[in-house]
Amino acid sequence: MINTLQYRFDGPEDAPVLILGPSLGTTWHMWDRQVPELAKQWRVFRFDLPGHGGAPAHPTGSVTELAERLLATLDGLGVQRFGYAGCALGGAVGAELALRRPERLASLTLIAASPRFGTADEFRQRGVIVRSNGLDPIARSSPERWFTTGFAAAQPAITEWAVQMVRTTDPGCYIAACEALAAFDIRADLGRIGVPTLVLVGSDDQVTGPAEARTLVAGIPDARLAVVPGASHLVPVEQPAAVTDLLVRHFSTAWQQPAYDSSTGQMSVVVPQASPVLSVPQQASPVAEIAPAPQQPEALTGRADPYDAGIKVRREVLGDAHVDRALAQADEFSGDFQEFITRYAWGEIWDRPGLDRRSRSCVTLTALVAGGHLDELAFHTRAALRNGLTPVEIKEVLLQAAVYCGVPAANSAFKVAQQVIREETTPQE
Repeated sequence: MINTLQYRFDGPEDAPVLILGPSLGTTWHMWDRQVPELAKQWRVFRFDLPGHGGAPAHPTGSVTELAERLLATLDGLGVQRFGYAGCALGGAVGAELALRRPERLASLTLIAASPRFGTADEFRQRGVIVRSNGLDPIARSSPERWFTTGFAAAQPAITEWAVQMVRTTDPGCYIAACEALAAFDIRADLGRIGVPTLVLVGSDDQVTGPAEARTLVAGIPDARLAVVPGASHLVPVEQPAAVTDLLVRHFSTAWQQPAYDSSTGQMSVVVPQASPVLSVPQQASPVAEIAPAPQQPEALTGRADPYDAGIKVRREVLGDAHVDRALAQADEFSGDFQEFITRYAWGEIWDRPGLDRRSRSCVTLTALVAGGHLDELAFHTRAALRNGLTPVEIKEVLLQAAVYCGVPAANSAFKVAQQVIREETTPQE
C-alpha cells in the first residue's frame, strides 16, 4: 500500500516494541549488529524508507508524511505504544512523532540527528545532482560522509556495502527524501518534546556532529547526551557494541519512567567507565532562535498579505543564499522593489495553484530568452533545476525558444544555461 512502509520484526511477539529508523540512503540492515542483543528484551521493528532496500517507490516529500506512513503501518499491525531510535532522517521521524503523537512514544533516541539538517539549499542541490547524474556520485562519496577514514580503510567490505546500498535506492525517492530534510526545522519546537530522550552522536561526525547534538540536548527538557568516540555519522555501523549498550541502558531505564528532576532537567544514568561518555553538557549551546517574519498588514480587501507566502516560495525556488544576498543588498532606494517582487511575483503568481513549478520554470525561461535578460536567465536556470527540470528538458525549452524568440537570443541563452548546468550538476570532489 502507498501509505505504509516495508518492515520486519525480530524478537519475542509478546515483548514491548522498539522501532529502529534508518538514515537516508540506507536500509534496515544498518541495524543488523544491534538486533541480536535488542531482540532479547524487545520486539524489534525495522522499516525501510520508500524506494530504499527494494521498498515500493512511493516518494514522500516531508518528514511529517514519513511519520504518518509509519503510524499507518503500526496501526495496521495493532502496535500502539513503542520506543523509538532513529539515525539522521530516521531521527527526524522520531522527533516528529514525539511532537505530534507523544502518547505513542515510551522513549526516544536521536542518533546523528539535528533540529535542522544543514541548509535547504544543500539538500535541494543534492537533488539536482541526483536528477542530473543519477545516484552514483552520491554513492561513491557516501563512505567519507558516513565513516571515519580509518574505519573505511580497514573495512573495505562494509565500505562497498554502503556504496551499493545507495546505488540501489530509487532516485526519485532519494530526491523526495532530500526535499523532506530541506524543509525540516524543529528548532523552535524542541521544548515540546516531552518523552525521555537520549541524544547519541559520533565524536567525529562531520555531517551532524556534537554541536548539533548539544543543541538538541539544550532544547529538549528531558534529554541526555552520549558521545561515542571514534565514530562518524553512521555510528551504529561503525561502533555497534557501544551503540547497542547505550540503547539497552536507555530503553531499559526510560521505559520504567525513572525519577525526573524538574529543577535540573536531568535523569541519572549509570554508565561503566569503559562505555562512551553519557552526560548533560555543562555549557550546552543555546537553541537557535528563528526570528519571526515581519508583520505585514492585511490588504484592504481583507485577504491575508501574500508577503509571507512569497518569501517562502522565493527561497524554495531560488535558494536561501540568493534571496539572502538580494535582501542584504536592498537599501532605502531598492527595498520597496524587493518587497514588491516578493509579494506579487512570488506570493501572488508563483504561489498560484494553476501551474506546477516545473511548468512555471519553462514559461519563465522562455520569457527571459525573449527579453534578453541573461542575468536573470542564469539564476532561473538554477531555479529550474531545483524545480525538477533536467538538463535535457531545459535544452528542449531553449530549442523551442529559438524558433519563436530568434536564434541570436537562444544562442546567448544556451551559453548562459550551459555554464550554469555545468556548475550545478558536476558532483563536488
